[in-house]
Amino acid sequence: MTRKKVFFWKSGFKLAAALSFLFALMLVLSPTSEENISAAANAEINAERPEEAATAVSIGERLIAAGQTTGIKLFSEGTMVVGFAGVEPDGASPAKKAGIELGDIIIGLNGSDISSNEDLVSEMAGISEPEISLRVKRGEEEKEMKIEAVYDEAAKCYKMGAWVRDSIAGIGTITFIDPKTGAFGALGHGICDADTGVLMPIESGRVMHSSVAAVKKSLDGEPGELVGKFELESDSGVLYANTERGIFGRLDDPSEYESGRLYPAAKRSEIQEGKASIICNIEGTEKAQYDIEIIKIYNSAADDPKDMMIRITDKELLGLTGGIVQGMSGSPILQNGKLVGAVTHVLVNDTKRGYAISIEKMIEQAESLSA
Repeated sequence: MTRKKVFFWKSGFKLAAALSFLFALMLVLSPTSEENISAAANAEINAERPEEAATAVSIGERLIAAGQTTGIKLFSEGTMVVGFAGVEPDGASPAKKAGIELGDIIIGLNGSDISSNEDLVSEMAGISEPEISLRVKRGEEEKEMKIEAVYDEAAKCYKMGAWVRDSIAGIGTITFIDPKTGAFGALGHGICDADTGVLMPIESGRVMHSSVAAVKKSLDGEPGELVGKFELESDSGVLYANTERGIFGRLDDPSEYESGRLYPAAKRSEIQEGKASIICNIEGTEKAQYDIEIIKIYNSAADDPKDMMIRITDKELLGLTGGIVQGMSGSPILQNGKLVGAVTHVLVNDTKRGYAISIEKMIEQAESLSA
């Protein structure tokens, strides 16, 4: 009998296990901050980058308002520096001294390409001289950096004093699906590295079937969380973009979404303060619609996902969750028969309230990816 690999995840991206390296390898467990996705290992997760994005989605088009949780696994381009360690006798980090910054992406070492943690560890293990040359990506700029590594007699290898991460995984909510192509948008905000807060550059990724196993209720000052589970071997689609306005991809099997209810996608100008509803997946794979109120609409910047403030008013949902919980990011918002946005954040001191992004911003982002 074959055993399925089932992983349990707390909330909208709490850490399960992070495969990090101080050259040599160490496995560490650490918590993540609110609204960041978890970091996860590694070699068992295989994903391929699609050759092209799905067909563009347009404002006014009828889309499926999903509200279904999904497992997410994402691999970065290269490997991201997430911390420093004092490997020199005075406690200093050679990498930090050389000008490496948190969030830098290591893409090359001594002329060899680096695409994963394993690549970096392998290259470091073969170094025989202390001076190493790193090629790093910082934002859109590439830099060549020289580092004087320190030889560790106990480990019998050179160390640069940097912790790195190349993959993350967790659970979130799909906002919309285009019934014609399977293109989807989820979360309504980007997936950031837990330690640096930097948006994770994506090399490849997949989404997986998931369900909600339990809910930790929110209390003012202590947001709750969904406890989700998903199978690493049960992929349901490809993930091709991680942006400030959400994550985007394409689902593989039309039979899994083609029966979903369609809603016109609203323009930002159509959103009104007042009654609305959200679709949430709070138990198992079941979805339900709950009452909310849009209490404020903001004239936010293009890269700011906080277009409106919402408040949970539904007594049933408040009884189940206590308010907005981590893991509900991406839950679609409906008003006047249209899909108007998605939940993105919870207010820590008043967990019945939170922020939401307009569906127009998410669709604009999806259109730009397909241009």
